[in-house]
Amino acid sequence: MPKLCVFAGTTEGREIAEFLAEQSADVTVCVATEYGETLLPQGEGLHISARPLPREEMAELFRRERFDLVIDATHPYAKRITESIAATCAGTDTEYLRLLRPDTAAPENAVFVEDAAGAAEYLDRVDGNILLTTGSRELHAFASVRDFASRAYARVLPMEDSLRACREAGLPPAHILAMQGPFSYALNRALMEQFHIRFLVTKDGGAAGGFDEKAAAASAAGAQLVVIRRPPEQGETASEVLKRCKEMIR
Repeated sequence: MPKLCVFAGTTEGREIAEFLAEQSADVTVCVATEYGETLLPQGEGLHISARPLPREEMAELFRRERFDLVIDATHPYAKRITESIAATCAGTDTEYLRLLRPDTAAPENAVFVEDAAGAAEYLDRVDGNILLTTGSRELHAFASVRDFASRAYARVLPMEDSLRACREAGLPPAHILAMQGPFSYALNRALMEQFHIRFLVTKDGGAAGGFDEKAAAASAAGAQLVVIRRPPEQGETASEVLKRCKEMIR
């Protein structure tokens, strides 16, 4: 039985981990948090690492376990960790496979920016309430937006680290929407109407990341969609990665 390692920071990563667990494959699943661990399946031969891995520790893990394949199924915007995994695989002569989410067709009237700082610059020039759905790690980039504490609402994971980031950015408790997705069109629209949202800030997380539901809700609510562009990269689709896994464990 081959040994595999899956960096499973996405829905697709968890689905691949679940498939491998059902096959009783020898697989190590790496996630960055204990919360991420709670979303993973359990199974014989499934080993879980639930903390960030510095490159040195990652290299030590790869050398010790001698994986036949490392699957990078981290988030499309987790550029640094993807670079770290790819470089560590190259340095340890370990086969590397990057899982990519398909691009999503955004509405023609969407505003595209390069990063969170670009989104903040745009929002500082306009008026109206803002719904931030880009995660807690980049909230600091928006703190300088004019009237941030009164205009902005942040939807983040219900974790202490996320809540702390919201408080440090200056958001009052009533503007912190702590919840776990996936989020339907109906819920997105209800939140936007409840808080009179005029600008929805999102990343292009693809269909698996709920992008379509957010875009549709913004359109229906008459809100402007602000999209942080996805970093360009190459890789395989989830179905192609899953096919490769099936071939290896036959």
